[in-house]
Formats: sequence, C-alpha cells, structure tokens
Amino acid sequence: MNITLRGVRGSVPSPRPETARYGGNTSCVEVRAEPGALCVLDAGTGIRAVDGTAGGLRRVDVLLTHLHMDHIIGLGFFGALYEPGLEVHLWGPPSATHSLHDRLTRYLSPPLFPVRLRELPCRLTLHDAPPGPFEIPGLSVRAELVCHPGPTLGFRLEGPDGAALAFIPDHEPALDSATADGPPGSLSGCGLAVGADVLIHDAQFTDAEYPAHAGWGHSSMSQALGFAERAGVGCLVPFHYHPDHGDAALDAAWAGAAPGRAFDVAPAREGMQLVVRR
Repeated sequence: MNITLRGVRGSVPSPRPETARYGGNTSCVEVRAEPGALCVLDAGTGIRAVDGTAGGLRRVDVLLTHLHMDHIIGLGFFGALYEPGLEVHLWGPPSATHSLHDRLTRYLSPPLFPVRLRELPCRLTLHDAPPGPFEIPGLSVRAELVCHPGPTLGFRLEGPDGAALAFIPDHEPALDSATADGPPGSLSGCGLAVGADVLIHDAQFTDAEYPAHAGWGHSSMSQALGFAERAGVGCLVPFHYHPDHGDAALDAAWAGAAPGRAFDVAPAREGMQLVVRR
C-alpha cells in the first residue's frame, strides 16, 4: 500500500510562506494498492495534486470522512471526475434525512460551483458507506462513526497482506468519556486504529490551546499521542494541523515526541510518501 499525503491542514488553506514544508492544503491522502486503481481519502484542496487522469487508470474511489467544506472543497477540481467513462465511486457518511447525492449537490451546483454532479462525464456512483467491511480494488475498507460534529467517519484500509492504515483526520476522542477507561476498542475510533501499521490522526491544537476549543471536534497533540498508544499502532502520523501553526511551531511541538514510545511519530508533511506492508 503506497500512501502520499496531499493535504495536511484543517479548517482553511493556509497561504503563509512559513507553512511551505508542512503544507497549506486541506485534507487529502492518496492511496495506491493495485495497478489501475486509485483510492483518495477526503477531497480537500490537496486533491488537486492527485493525478486522476493517468493512462491505464480504470477505477477511482474517493472516501469522504464528512462533508465539512475543508474536506470537500477540492472535489470539483479533481481531474478524474472529468474523464469520460472513467469509473468513479464516491463514498460518504450516511444521513437519516438526505442522500449523499443531495448533500454534495449543495456544493456542486450554482451559485457555488458551475458544474452539476449530473453533468460530469465520468461514470459516477455515490454510496453511503455501509456499517460493515466493503471492498474496493486492492483494499478492504471499514468505516465507523467517530466523535466530530455532524456525521463523521473514520476509515481503516487493509491490504491483502494484512497491512493496515487508519485514517481519522477530524476526531475528538476526549469527548467519549463514558468509555475512556474501558478496553481499547471501546473508545471512539479505537476499533479502527487498534494494531494499525499507520494511524493518520487529528492533532490540531497544542495542549495549551485545547481547553478553549474543547467540543470543536479536534484533538490536542498529547491526546493524539495517547490515542495512538492506547490503540497500539506502529506509527502515528499527526495530521490536520491548525492553519496558524507554521513550520517552526510544528517542529518545536513535535521535537522529541517519539523517544521512549512504543510507536514511531512521523508528523505529516505535504507530499510525504509512506509504504505500508507486512
């Protein structure tokens, strides 16, 4: 499983020059597990850098954790949607009131966007992510609701060799106090992350910032580390940085985070590549 991080920030794209190394795009991760197939996690502005038009590409799956604007704002600019006949599947959180098509149409239609979903030339299929495992080319996927305002999913992707990636970019497990002292799998999102080789997880706030933002749906840096430890992951990739945190601040915040821990810590950077295998 080959992973490329295309957008690592939360809330809004950041044009500040000091964010250049860690990146300024919003949430998007590219996963390639099988020739001819592409999986994209979230569709923030980072999706513009994903090549969805390469020759030989036969299917694209886009897995949306939720429909907050920073996670879908790049969708209309994704080249795969404009490839005539290309098989494209969009997966998102279910809703009791509106279909995924109806919810995405609010963005992909005038006056917010000039092209409607029905006008896209690709072979587009929209899915509510099912409660049990489902298959996409080269990967077995499981989705679960996690603590974040509005219907929000985390995803676990497993390759044929058992290598596992957990993707939980917007998450506040600290709100799940009822299960905080229970077994690892009982905490919000932990069932997706337990034993994962790589965990990409929300780490938006410093510990000093978190108390003023409790309930916003995001984690502090120490909460992300604690969650990774509880889940027993191989590597934590802190993600969804606060847009005001530049390179120097992030370097300082994560310096010395890994020594003495049972897992590696690799802070997400724009364009960072990881290979996950067993």
